[in-house]
Amino acid sequence: MEMKNSNTKSSQRVREMVQIALMTALTYLSVSYLNIPNGYGGVVHLGDSVIFITAILLGTRQAAISGAIGMTMFDAFSPYAAWAPYTFVIKLGMALIVGFIANSGNTNGNSWIRNIIGIILAGAWGVAGYYGAEALMTGNLYTPILSMLGNIIQVTAGGAIAVVLLIALKNTRYFKR
Repeated sequence: MEMKNSNTKSSQRVREMVQIALMTALTYLSVSYLNIPNGYGGVVHLGDSVIFITAILLGTRQAAISGAIGMTMFDAFSPYAAWAPYTFVIKLGMALIVGFIANSGNTNGNSWIRNIIGIILAGAWGVAGYYGAEALMTGNLYTPILSMLGNIIQVTAGGAIAVVLLIALKNTRYFKR
């Protein structure tokens, strides 16, 4: 009997590692190849959507690791490399927030109210985080205010896209819990 438990735990770890690797790649690709500059200092992309979807469907840990690494890789390999350390912390926080709220109370991401509240609070964290990061980078508190609209547009679009995709994905047999 002990052998079966060991194999089950091992297969669960392998499954989680594969999920993290796949979602890291999907996060990176969704930011790298599917982005639209919004004209206010931000970029509308599917990266935030992937983080939200991963947290709600697969779990907080998978979203935190894959979102932080995938988004940081984009920054590191782009002209935004100076933002990479900030992005890591901000996207990690966003995934933790939405994942914790969406999966709390044994809801397993099945409460639309919790999911939307999680997305909104994670988005607020992202906007505040990038404001703080830009304030540190520029050395003043006023310049980052100009970028806030772009960041609000970015997380709002990411959240809206995530909700639409979640509705479709939640209706598939694979994700019904």
